[in-house]
Amino acid sequence: MNRPGARTKTVVLGRVPGSGRLVSGRRQRACLSKHQSSRAERHPGAGTPGKNSGQPLPRIPPPNRKTWRIFPKNPLPLPLLNANKNKQDTLKEMNVVRENLENQTALLRVTVGEADYKEQVEKQLKDYKRKANVPGFRPGMVPMGIINKMYRKGVLADTAYRKATDSAFEYVRENEVATVGDLMPSDRQGELDFEHDTDFEFVFEIGLAPEIELALNKKNSVTKYVIEPNDEMRKGFRSNYMRRFGKLVDVDVVADDEALTGTLTQGDDTRIEDAYVGLISLDEEVRKPFVGKKVGDAVEVDVNVIYKTPSQRASILGVKEADLEGMDPKYTFTITQIRKFAEPEMNEEFFKLAFPAGDVTTPEQFDARIDEQVRGELAKETEYKFTTDVRKYLLEKTNLSLPEAFLKNWLYQVNEGKFSMEEIERDFPQFLDMIRWDLIRRKVMKDNNLEITQEDVKAEAREVAMMQFQYYGMHTVADDMLDNFVNSILGNKEEVRKIYDKVGERKVIGAVADQIKVTEKAVTPEEFQKLA
Repeated sequence: MNRPGARTKTVVLGRVPGSGRLVSGRRQRACLSKHQSSRAERHPGAGTPGKNSGQPLPRIPPPNRKTWRIFPKNPLPLPLLNANKNKQDTLKEMNVVRENLENQTALLRVTVGEADYKEQVEKQLKDYKRKANVPGFRPGMVPMGIINKMYRKGVLADTAYRKATDSAFEYVRENEVATVGDLMPSDRQGELDFEHDTDFEFVFEIGLAPEIELALNKKNSVTKYVIEPNDEMRKGFRSNYMRRFGKLVDVDVVADDEALTGTLTQGDDTRIEDAYVGLISLDEEVRKPFVGKKVGDAVEVDVNVIYKTPSQRASILGVKEADLEGMDPKYTFTITQIRKFAEPEMNEEFFKLAFPAGDVTTPEQFDARIDEQVRGELAKETEYKFTTDVRKYLLEKTNLSLPEAFLKNWLYQVNEGKFSMEEIERDFPQFLDMIRWDLIRRKVMKDNNLEITQEDVKAEAREVAMMQFQYYGMHTVADDMLDNFVNSILGNKEEVRKIYDKVGERKVIGAVADQIKVTEKAVTPEEFQKLA
């Protein structure tokens, strides 16, 4: 069954909302290029240190990239201005002035004075003097005047810019400004003269998140479609379960999906014993020549067809993958053994093997267990559909407005030209819904005091680990083996992030379901498929 709500692959437009990233230093400095001289002018000869290279210094590092999230952990959105109004927020903290604009954006004007950067600039220049390798001067003996001429303007520009970005970030954090996207250099940036001035005003733009009013109650209703299993599904689950404990037995004639062992020959010189052909993995047309054959019969085969991957072919033929090219794929396959899968007998031996815990000892209990497993799998599909439906309902109910022009520009800049504006426009609606849902999710968690504990994460990791073992037919796993796998999952930052997202979303959906009216409706798998 296809998972309901499955999405088609789209262009990745940026980080998942909530992860955030600062526009690269290269991009940020590019936005200031019209106010600053080129890098070559600011840093004559700058580069990797080397003997007599005349390029003694490493390039000046980009602005400090503090940990930055698209949304604060506990956003407390400031009241937004009416879209038709434009006024200045006179609130000033440290050296930052906020100016609210139309279309849910704001400017942060950051003034950096000499006292803010002087000490750091002087320290950096002294370090450059110590490391400088300039022709005509011994190391460390380059006059400070030359160092100043070569590097002061560039060091000052980058240091002041870093101070400005740090102050802007601090302002957003301290004032709990709920934003979307990242801090961006503004096209309203004024002229900057790093050669003659001592005070500099940097201008950044931020996108403002909207206020969210949920006001959920029992008048809000979402249908939960519960899938009822049918006999066909039970039969499929039963068959898959039995195959794990079945065995191959010899048969006389090839009928359909048997496992064949035989000898591959090619002329008088090539003979490969005990070659295996699993008919179950082959297309019906490829199987046809084998049907009705007995031990001793021969079939003309193409190894490129019956062995689908180069690694399989190389293993069977006893050669390296690189040697496959140019080889004749036509062989004669002479059958030496025909085996077919046989389900195990429903007896005491089978129950002990399949259910070592001893909780299943009769055919009736086995059927009940199969039904339980079927319903468990269908419940996952039910919950997934319900989650997507609740999400859709809340997106439509809130209808959140976002600073779209700002976000499009941010996506273009943050991806550094990887995607055109046309590509961004194509997938922009889905991206907006990602942001809207993240805002709603955070609002629900805050309003309902929801937390994701370490115990939640460990429990979910354990569930993920157990599902992995079950996928490979291991329904009973030793505690130490399971614990080791759980620890490996928890040691992977990406996996932990996925777990946090999954647990958080489950708690959010649960909290919403408790506040609204949920109407359950039983449907068949076929009806559910149409709904998806």
